[in-house]
Amino acid sequence: MIGIIILAFIQGIAEFLPISSSAHLIIFRDLFGIGKDLINEDLSLTFDVALHLGTALAILVYFFKDFWNMFIKGITKGVKDSEGKMMWYIIAATIPAAVVGVLFEDTIDEHVRDKFWLIAIALIVMGIIIYLVDKNRPRDRDLKKMTLKDAIIIGCSQIFALIPGFSRSGTTIAAARGLKMEREDAAKFSFYLAEPVVLGAVVLQLITIDFSIIADNLAIFGIGILVSFVVGLICIKYLLKYLKKNDFKLFMWYRVALGIIVLAYLLIK
Repeated sequence: MIGIIILAFIQGIAEFLPISSSAHLIIFRDLFGIGKDLINEDLSLTFDVALHLGTALAILVYFFKDFWNMFIKGITKGVKDSEGKMMWYIIAATIPAAVVGVLFEDTIDEHVRDKFWLIAIALIVMGIIIYLVDKNRPRDRDLKKMTLKDAIIIGCSQIFALIPGFSRSGTTIAAARGLKMEREDAAKFSFYLAEPVVLGAVVLQLITIDFSIIADNLAIFGIGILVSFVVGLICIKYLLKYLKKNDFKLFMWYRVALGIIVLAYLLIK
């Protein structure tokens, strides 16, 4: 069960840091073998969904007040209110990734999840992109200055995150920073967008899932959800605090280093 806890811990951190949670789960379980004695091929995708459910719950709990205000004001005041407007922006930004995800996620899972070299390259390339987009970029826009066009551009960037290694949070934060948004607000909007996307993916998987798999492995799924939830809550808090004074250089170097390690591992394996 130590391997299960490690994977859940990784998910809780990597879902919010711009380092790609899907790439980390694939690399550490399928390539390095952590937790693979319990999470076989039949369980892997279902277990990933459970971990994503844990981090989705972390977002919901941490930003519950924000989501509640957006919903109430979005229904009662619409786009005339800044919080109400944000609800409709999140909906608009979610549509592109949702459509592409429904149409192509199975194809991507089938042809990309086991291409470790491609995942490693995506980690390196996107790490460099995040850093370059963020470097010396003016920070003169907050969420209140966001437009519908901005939201859709950021939402479309999530499409790249369907490929493990690119990172959903990484692509959305990079897109927001490219639009001159404050680092902290860029991360916050990325977290807002994660909620409908991740919950939608979870619901779609639950429709097709064999529930006997969950029933036979309740301890595994329960621990995975709990650990990813708790770690996710902590990670959200400290990432937002970190971005008030720091850039994305640390994440770039980490992504590049991990990508090189994976490529080296594949060469000598």
